[in-house]
Amino acid sequence: MAIITDHQDQIDPPKPKPQSHLPKKPISPKSPPPPPNPNPFTFWFHFTLTVSLLTLLFVLISPLTTPSDPKSQFLTLPSSLRTHYSKGRVVKVQINPNESPIEVFTYSNGRRGSENVVIVHGLGCSSFTFRDLVDYLGANGVLGVAIDLPGSGFSDKVVESEGEREGFGGVFGKFVDVYDDIREKGLFWGFDNLIEHGHFSVEEEVKAARVLTRKRFVALEWGAEEIGRALGQVVDSLGLAPVHLVLHDSALLISANWVLENAGLVRSVTLVDSEPRGAALPLWVFEVPVVREVVLGFDFVFGRLIDSCCSKSTESMDVEAHRTGMKNGDGRRAIVGMGRRLNYSFELADWASSDAIKGIPIQVVWSSGVSEEWSEEGKQVAQVIPGAKSVTHSGGRWPVGDASLEIAQHIVSFVASLPKTIKQVEEEPLPDYTQKIPDGAEIEDHHDHPHIHAHGSYMDSYGLGEEWGI
Repeated sequence: MAIITDHQDQIDPPKPKPQSHLPKKPISPKSPPPPPNPNPFTFWFHFTLTVSLLTLLFVLISPLTTPSDPKSQFLTLPSSLRTHYSKGRVVKVQINPNESPIEVFTYSNGRRGSENVVIVHGLGCSSFTFRDLVDYLGANGVLGVAIDLPGSGFSDKVVESEGEREGFGGVFGKFVDVYDDIREKGLFWGFDNLIEHGHFSVEEEVKAARVLTRKRFVALEWGAEEIGRALGQVVDSLGLAPVHLVLHDSALLISANWVLENAGLVRSVTLVDSEPRGAALPLWVFEVPVVREVVLGFDFVFGRLIDSCCSKSTESMDVEAHRTGMKNGDGRRAIVGMGRRLNYSFELADWASSDAIKGIPIQVVWSSGVSEEWSEEGKQVAQVIPGAKSVTHSGGRWPVGDASLEIAQHIVSFVASLPKTIKQVEEEPLPDYTQKIPDGAEIEDHHDHPHIHAHGSYMDSYGLGEEWGI
């Protein structure tokens, strides 16, 4: 007989593991994964985007904040420029019959009836640069006249033109019209209009999809042909012909064709650091966005630019004058546009050897203090021109300070070495009724002066049929 025995009481319970008395190591938290390497182009992308937006905002707002009233602009000019303007004279010229005339500023000194010297400046300069030179000429018996080329100085820098544009309908079209009105009339006009009407009033003629004709002002980006016409009209209006022409810097490229076509009006030519490769002032600086705003916005930056390429030591007054001339009235666009239209393929040797130029005395006045390369350039220019007289001055490529007096002395000596100019005064034809005596007329002498009595009807220039007594 099998006996089943219960062994539960005989099984020993499991012994607990002895606890260790060693200190437990602290469990360190898992370290976060290392951040990804920053993209170096992200910063420059945001930087470029920010600068571009600021530049766009500056370009859009600057026409609204700049005073468009000529009187307001004039009052903001330095006192030296206002004084210079008060001593000058404005001549109106008209290039095309269907365009309105423009004003060309001239600064002169000296008595009429003497030798006439006309100074044409290079791009970036103005008559203000040559004021001391002109005053010296006037004090030495020579009539000196410095002109501001159209687009420079106090001459007109913009011309009015009409253009058509397709209009926009709806709210966007009204917004465009309001924006155009503010640009044309000024930001303060917009505020006055808003206060007066409670909103920006737009003309009721605004309709969907219409064609608008608006007058707008564009920069005078003239070429050599237009400038030559303006120069000829100034010389004719002031009665200066024949003239001793002084061409500075890029004025040779601007005026060479006019001299060739009007050699009879030119008594002599003086080239002042004027060579056929362009202007001393780097015009590309004024085409690059942001760079041009910085250069024209600060006297210090603009002065450093002038000293590096145009003049040795430009006074602050001259720097402000040049900078103001390019800032106001779209002068920058006018000068840059004229620079693009210069004839860089001009051949000085062909021009100087032409039959029209051979008979004109030519003097080359060149800077000896810029660099050796520039001095060699002056010698080559003088060698290319047959019979040219060559002299030097100690200034830079733009005449300032003592260099202006040196150049003026060279001009006076050169003019004095030539035979005195004899002006041929052409008598204006008298009206027909003072030249011709009708058949059958009797001449009687009463009261010590003759009378002409014509028998019958005699038509005068005004269409009146009467007997004329002279």
